[in-house]
Amino acid sequence: MSLLAKIDKDLITALKTGDKFKVTLLRGLKSDIKYRQIEKGADPTDSDINEVLGGAAKRRRDSIEQFQAGNRLDLVEKETAELKIIEEYLPEQLSEEKLGQLINAAIAETGADSPTKLGLVMKHLMPDIKGKADGKLVNRLVREMLAGKSE
Repeated sequence: MSLLAKIDKDLITALKTGDKFKVTLLRGLKSDIKYRQIEKGADPTDSDINEVLGGAAKRRRDSIEQFQAGNRLDLVEKETAELKIIEEYLPEQLSEEKLGQLINAAIAETGADSPTKLGLVMKHLMPDIKGKADGKLVNRLVREMLAGKSE
């Protein structure tokens, strides 16, 4: 079953059960996917949908940080609940251990030896892990590993 079909099926289920929160979220996601389809001029692939969902998840994570800083716990709960639903549709996220292995391989392949080569490593690494790991986490881990190489 394609990702879009799964979202459609879950939307219908949420409508039948009266889960207004999930209905609102899934309709918003479908709208974002439709915009991507119009932008692209073709039916969205699962990869396109994963990008849309990844962007939605990233926005929720950023909002959670901001709301926590502003002590708005009610909004933190709402965004966290939305993020949890979105993550159901995203591919399984890579563990820090697996990310570390991929980063080490990318560092070896690019020959990076200092934090100034961060962009080179990220450029090499991101196509393989796009949608499977948070970019901020990857960036932090690459920085730490490159800092350890230059010492």
